[in-house]
Amino acid sequence: MIELDTLRTYLLQKPGSVEEMPFGPQALVYKVMGKMFALIAWEENPLTITLKCDPDEALFLRDLYPAVIPGYYMNKRHWNTITIDGTIPAPEFWRMVDDSYRLVVRGLSKADREVLKEQTPD
Repeated sequence: MIELDTLRTYLLQKPGSVEEMPFGPQALVYKVMGKMFALIAWEENPLTITLKCDPDEALFLRDLYPAVIPGYYMNKRHWNTITIDGTIPAPEFWRMVDDSYRLVVRGLSKADREVLKEQTPD
């Protein structure tokens, strides 16, 4: 099963990623250029993470995996909450994380994407 430290390290390695707690100490929020791409309920056992997702894929993933539900306290069309209980294969889980980041970056303004590109090591 994926551990909190592994997950935090992976999220913070994304270019421009920062960790904040704007909703209080129970939720670790990961942002890029001020836009959220992941939220971890780190006190939950097992952990849960909320990720942005393409609306059609969100529905598909919810049908495929019982551990994936509509985003808790989020726009349920664009966000999924995933229980990290080991039932989702690790490569598929990491792909979901990467997709969330990519979707948020793609939605940034051109100027913000350029700033992010400048901050990204070659």
